[in-house]
Amino acid sequence: MDIFDVLELIGGLCLFLFGMDVMGAALERRAGSSLQSLLSKLTTGKFAGLLTGLGVTAVIQSSSATTVMVVGFVNSGLMTLKQAINVIMGANIGTTVTAWILSLGGISGDNIVVQLLKPMSFTPILALLGIVFYMFIKDSRKKDTGTILLGFAVLMFGMDIMSGAVSGLKDVEGFKNLFLMFKNPVLGVLAGTVLTAIIQSSSASVGILQALATTGAVSYGAAIPIIMGQNIGTCITAILSSFGTNRNAKRAALVHLSFNVIGTIVCLLVFAIIRAAFSPLLLDDPATLPGIAVCHSVFNVACTTLLLPMSGLLEKLAYILVPETKKTEMVTELDERLLVTPSIALEKCKELSDEMARGAIGALRDSLVCLRNYSPDLSKRIKEVEDKTDHYEDIIGTYLVKLSTHQISERDSADAAKLLKIIGDLERISDHAVSIVKASEEIRDKKISFSEKANKELDNLSLAVDEILGYTLTAFEEDSISAAHSVEPLEQIIDVLKERLRTGHIRRLQQGLCSIETGFVWADILTNLARTSDHCSNIAGCIIDAEEENLNLHESLRAIKTEDPEFKKLYGEFERKYLGQ
Repeated sequence: MDIFDVLELIGGLCLFLFGMDVMGAALERRAGSSLQSLLSKLTTGKFAGLLTGLGVTAVIQSSSATTVMVVGFVNSGLMTLKQAINVIMGANIGTTVTAWILSLGGISGDNIVVQLLKPMSFTPILALLGIVFYMFIKDSRKKDTGTILLGFAVLMFGMDIMSGAVSGLKDVEGFKNLFLMFKNPVLGVLAGTVLTAIIQSSSASVGILQALATTGAVSYGAAIPIIMGQNIGTCITAILSSFGTNRNAKRAALVHLSFNVIGTIVCLLVFAIIRAAFSPLLLDDPATLPGIAVCHSVFNVACTTLLLPMSGLLEKLAYILVPETKKTEMVTELDERLLVTPSIALEKCKELSDEMARGAIGALRDSLVCLRNYSPDLSKRIKEVEDKTDHYEDIIGTYLVKLSTHQISERDSADAAKLLKIIGDLERISDHAVSIVKASEEIRDKKISFSEKANKELDNLSLAVDEILGYTLTAFEEDSISAAHSVEPLEQIIDVLKERLRTGHIRRLQQGLCSIETGFVWADILTNLARTSDHCSNIAGCIIDAEEENLNLHESLRAIKTEDPEFKKLYGEFERKYLGQ
């Protein structure tokens, strides 16, 4: 093996790792909604969690990525530690899929079917399809499909180059002696652990082992301990990702490590006993690509079978390793670890935005109550909600900007843009709630009173605002287009009501029925209520635009007013209800 073979090996390894990374990232984007669906069905049942972990890892081809996601979910309060343990066990089985795919390279035979199953026969076709999808089709999901195919093709070409580069090693005595040394199980486990910890992917390290196995110098006796060590090495990613998380998330990362260390110790003892007692000849046979895939799968299934019934003990061990403290920990609202799975990160943003919407709209409704019957406690609560809404706008906005820097699907990008617009309007609604509370405080402090007619008019306007808030909340929380379409006609009615109330107050001023001081407070209240309805209109417009894939909000609202027959019908209903016409 000369310097050119070494360079070829390095190049093949780089292509292999790059292809795996590109394919994994595209699979995560393509399967975003599937991941969301799988996680939404997650229960505390052991097998449900196990199958979830298996399914997600089989889709994204990385147990490390799944475990990092789990740490993020636990840190964000999306998943309990009990659920996380079962998912982690499933992830260990799901990661074996990669080894089976790579083992196709070990198929031999002259049969046409066998030839077609060889990666170097179908990989060029996949690469051709991938480049067509990637370069000539605009749909983002199909582009991701193309990227998956290209990533897989690059991975397989890298594997083939590595296998060719190491073929000369079979005659190198030093290489043979190296794997004779790895027949010592402890050294084999250490080698597998270190290699996997460096490249942070058990799938990739198994692939490298399979490439080396093509030389014929790697025996099963050396390969099996290395495979065991690879499962320990892959834990480094989750351990690193748990830095800066809450104690429960740290426990999840340690469960992953404990599970693999305990499983490796038990299987290593069984392996040592079998080898010492029976000295099976199979252990001295050269390992094949399918053989390594079998060993990898058997080891992971055996560990899971052994430890799944004892998941409760693993949970207790995690609490011993990371004990509780008297200090109460805050659950992270938006964990940046979730950014690796954009669809789930976006779903978490939506959950917080829903909470923000309920808070802001609830505060505005409470301010209307405060206006009629001032309460210091209610006033304080409204101001606290406004502070919380400000905080939510900051963290959600920052998080969505960070999310937009990742490669996300067009649909996720549109949803992120919609949320970014809406949270600003929600924050402004809470500001108007505080402004109305301040007006009610001024009414109390200065002992201001409105005329009976003015109070009736204000009650009518308050009812209209309360109704538009209800439609807005339903439209946002439930993505209800029908509720969104009810907002704009009612907003127009509120504008008319505001002008009527303003004109009526001017008349009362002229007649000496109201004071100028009363007029300032009256004008503030009307302005805040009208602007609240404007923000409701903006929110509803964003929801309609997102559904119709329209980027121009003003154009969309203009079209609704002039072209939508439903608008005229609803406008008429609200006109009769609030204007008495």
